Parts: sequence; C-alpha cells; structure tokens
Amino acid sequence: MTVELRRGTSRILPRRFYGRETATVARELLGKVLRVRNGRVWRSGVIVETEAYVGNDPANHAYRGLNRRNQSMFNEPGTVYVYPIHRVHCVNVVTRRGEAVLIRALHALNNVSSPTSGPGLLCSALNVTRSKHDGLSFNGSEIQITDHDHTPFEIGVSKRIGISKAKEMRLRFFAKDNPYVSR
Repeated sequence: MTVELRRGTSRILPRRFYGRETATVARELLGKVLRVRNGRVWRSGVIVETEAYVGNDPANHAYRGLNRRNQSMFNEPGTVYVYPIHRVHCVNVVTRRGEAVLIRALHALNNVSSPTSGPGLLCSALNVTRSKHDGLSFNGSEIQITDHDHTPFEIGVSKRIGISKAKEMRLRFFAKDNPYVSR
C-alpha cells in the first residue's frame, strides 16, 4: 500500500465514530491516522492492523468488571486506554462501555523512525505511555485519530494473535499485503 498524506485530510474523527459496534469500529479504523504530540512535533502513522475486544470476551480486560487497571475502558467512546505488558505499552480505543479496539500496527508517516509492526513497538515509536495518555480523549490535543486519504486496500480478517483466551474469535482486522502488519 502506498501511503501519502494529502492536505486537508487531517479531520479528527468525531466521538460518535467510536460509539458503535466494536468490530465495526475496528474494521473502519484501518486506513485512519494515529497521531501523538511529542512537544511541538507530531508523530504519526496509518493504522493497518486492529483487534476488537468485546463484551463476554474472556480476553477482554473488562471481562471481570471495573478495576483500577481497566477503569478507562468504562469511560465514554473515544477514550484512550493504555495498558502495560512485558515492559511495553499497548494503546486501545474505547468504543462501548467495557469494550475497546487494540491498535496493533501502523504504516509510519511522520517523525517515526522505529518499527511499528506490533502494539508495543508502535507505542514505543510514538512515545505512548500509560502515565501520559491513559484516560485522555482521542479528540484532545495530545493524541488523535484522523481521517486520511489513502490508496484502497483489501481488508483481511483472522483470529486474534498474542493472547491465550478466546483466540478463535475472528476479531483481528488488517490491510492485506501491508508489510507493517505484525507477524
């Protein structure tokens, strides 16, 4: 996929975009741009892989209810949910109460020189952390998801990866043949 950011395409997604069925949001986030402010510089990439975490899903961090770690998942749609795992962070978009979409991989656009093929790598490359971003809104001034004019691509659907529970659920969405999709 050839990705080229064009003028006039950086409209921040409205909050209502996120307050829909989680798998639909996961699919429709493909091709959008995740951008994170680092001082005066924006780091960004096109979202090329996502995973949905829905209600009654044992792999979902909210499966057993609200706790201190997952409290951002119970905020309004469009809230940033960041959690640490294996010394890295993973960034999610809250959709419905207790449901979210994990952003798994990006096709780097601006001010990104590190790998972004995996949720921990993309957070490292964009400097996303729990202390700075968890609980913020994707409609704020520090972290955003925007529309993007992009070359059309085919969407792949598969079982989720990197989890031990409910792996068989076909809730992973990705841009087929994109080299930045995690392996």
